Amino acid sequence: MQPYKMPLGNATAEFTEKKSRFICNIAPVSTEEEAQAFLSSIREKHRDANHNVYAYRIKNGGFSRCSDDGEPSGTAGMPLLETFTKQDIYDFCCVATRYFGGVLLGTGGLIRAYARCGSLALEASGIGTMREVALCEAALPYALFEAVKRLLNAAGAENISEEFGAEVVVRFTVFTDDAPELQRKIVELTAGTVRISIEGNKWARSG
Repeated sequence: MQPYKMPLGNATAEFTEKKSRFICNIAPVSTEEEAQAFLSSIREKHRDANHNVYAYRIKNGGFSRCSDDGEPSGTAGMPLLETFTKQDIYDFCCVATRYFGGVLLGTGGLIRAYARCGSLALEASGIGTMREVALCEAALPYALFEAVKRLLNAAGAENISEEFGAEVVVRFTVFTDDAPELQRKIVELTAGTVRISIEGNKWARSG
């Protein structure tokens, strides 16, 4: 699976359009169950709203869902979803809550308002990238610890743990694509006395 874009975190945005109040909530999710749980939490929080329109799109399984939640067909859920699909964003659930202000927006006005909900929510969250990282371990002589640690920091490695015994055992993650170059630099720095052991891989979000 190739790297892909997703929201950085939970966020909320709000605006008023012709007396209707729109509240846009977004969360990063990785399963439909997580999306439904987030949707339920927003519905409960805004149970007195006229509409809780939603859209979500999950990378694993390649599916998306949206709902107009009582707005005229095609004027709410799809414009909200398309805000994200146009930017190729995955693993999100966005809920656009509307408190009706008494003034009809019309078909075009609704489409623009719900598209704006998606844009504002994504702007508030920020866009991150989901990439594969390697789970790594290296055993270091104390004399090389600081030099190797500087190299790991420069490579953007994320420290998991350090154990100080006969040697220093460092566990960290680094983007999988960057691991071979990091290995090369460590071998060069330590004259081949230290090597990275890769214990596995996982997916992680970066900003």
